[in-house]
Amino acid sequence: PGPWYVDNDLCTPCRVCLDEAPDLLKYNDDESKVYFFKQPEGDDELTHAVAARDICPQAAIAEDGE
Repeated sequence: PGPWYVDNDLCTPCRVCLDEAPDLLKYNDDESKVYFFKQPEGDDELTHAVAARDICPQAAIAEDGE
């Protein structure tokens, strides 16, 4: 839970976001989707979350600001 999430309807596990934010994102059990297992804390993690969002070719990563 938290403001950062991956839209499962858009995600195609292409791995580029995992390379960008491995401390925040990982595959689900069957490796069909990616999710935030940890919400970003601090400037460094936030930078990685933003970079993962910006690099996602499906625009599946979002942050709702809540």
